[in-house]
Amino acid sequence: MDKLTAMQVFSCVAEQGNYAAAAHQFNISRTMVGKHINQLEGYLGVKLINRTTRQQALSESGQLYYQECKTILAAITAAENTLQNMTGTISGSIKINAPVSFGNTVLAPIVNRFLLTYPQVDVDLRLDNNLVDPMLDSVDILVRIGELEDSALIGRHIMDYHMQFCASPEYLANHPAITTNTDLHTHPCLGFSYSSNGSLSVAHQQIFGKRDFRLSSNSGVVLTQAAIDGLGVVLQPSIVVKQAIEDGFLVNITSLTPPEAMPIHLLYKDKNLPLKTRSLITFIVEQLAEQ
Repeated sequence: MDKLTAMQVFSCVAEQGNYAAAAHQFNISRTMVGKHINQLEGYLGVKLINRTTRQQALSESGQLYYQECKTILAAITAAENTLQNMTGTISGSIKINAPVSFGNTVLAPIVNRFLLTYPQVDVDLRLDNNLVDPMLDSVDILVRIGELEDSALIGRHIMDYHMQFCASPEYLANHPAITTNTDLHTHPCLGFSYSSNGSLSVAHQQIFGKRDFRLSSNSGVVLTQAAIDGLGVVLQPSIVVKQAIEDGFLVNITSLTPPEAMPIHLLYKDKNLPLKTRSLITFIVEQLAEQ
C-alpha cells in the first residue's frame, strides 16, 4: 500500500464528502478511491468512513484520523517547500482554477510557456465558470473576474476585463443601424451563460435583462464564432474578439456602451507560497505586462 497516496485520497474524500470528487482530483476511478480507503481501514483496523449507497460520512475514528492526516500532509508540503527554497529548484505540481474564456484565450498559452521554461513542474489547469470553494478544493491558484468579496484569500490584481459589442460586417450591412443600447431589443443577440445552470453573467444581466437569445453558451469562443457567422450581436471580452476584429471577421460596434471593465485577480490562500507557485504567479504577471 502507498500509505501517503492513501492518506491524500482519504483526506480529499473527507473534505469533499464523496468519492467522485477525489476520483476527479487524482484522475483515478471511484473504485480505486474505495480501494485506497479499504486498504487504510484494513491497515488501521478501524472504520474510517460510514458508507451508504447515497453518501459517505466520517466515523468518529475517521474524524480523528483526518485531522492527523491534515497535519502530516501539511508538514510534508512545508518540508518540500523549504528544500525547494533552499536549493532554488522549481518542481512539483500546481493546480489552477480559472474561468473558461479567460483560461482558453489568455492563461493557457502562458502556462504552456511556463512549462517549457520549468520542465520539472506539472500544472493541472481546470477551466470552470462555476465557483469552487478554495478552502475545500486543493487548488493552489484561482483566477476570478469581478470585484472580490471579503474572504480569507489573498488577491493580486493582474489586469482588467474590458468588453466589446461586436457583429459581423455582413450582419451590420443587412440589419437596421445600432446607435444606442436600447436598439439591441430589436436585434438578435447572443447570450453568455456563466454557469451550468444557464444563468447569465452579471454583465449580460445588466445589458440584456430577461430576453430570449438566438444562442446562449458558457463558451465565449462559441459565441464569437456565432457572431462571425452572422447570427447576431455578441458582447464578449476584448481578449476573446480581438483577433476576429483585426482579421475583419467582426466589427466593434462603438456606438454601444459596454459594461465597466472588471478587475481580474489571482487568488491564493497563504502569503508563504511554495517556490513553484510563487514562480508561476510571477511568470503570469510578467507575461501579461509584456502583452
